[in-house]
Amino acid sequence: MEKKLDLEKSAMGIISAWIMDQFGLLFPAISLLTVLMITDYISGMLASKKEALDNPDNSQYGWNSRKSRIGIYKKASYIFIILAAVSTDYVIYKFSTEIGIKFEHKTIFGLLVSVWLIINEIISILENAGRMGARMPEFLQKVLTELRGKIEKD
Repeated sequence: MEKKLDLEKSAMGIISAWIMDQFGLLFPAISLLTVLMITDYISGMLASKKEALDNPDNSQYGWNSRKSRIGIYKKASYIFIILAAVSTDYVIYKFSTEIGIKFEHKTIFGLLVSVWLIINEIISILENAGRMGARMPEFLQKVLTELRGKIEKD
């Protein structure tokens, strides 16, 4: 089962990289998002382990393979969301060029979605660090929350 999951993740990564290469879009943002998704996953596992140590008699705390799989599916869904956003950008750019409308940027939605997901991952990493006992700077949480709200609004 684990090998199948690794193969699926690898295949999605290769397909995503090929698509981005074909469109020439968003490589730095997607790379950062990938690193943050891995970091968030690991920090979530560590936070669960820490909570299990703090609450040894409570089975609700601790690492859970079901929760872990749900997290992986959530991360995989990010790839589908970005693919849909980049496809929307491509369709708008391609057909607007065909009818004579010129856009300066080929990526609008893809970049916005990627940045929004990056901010969500950063917030989640900070929350996991808090679950492990680290204090999170209030100003950072506030800035990230406001930035995410601004992206959603705009």
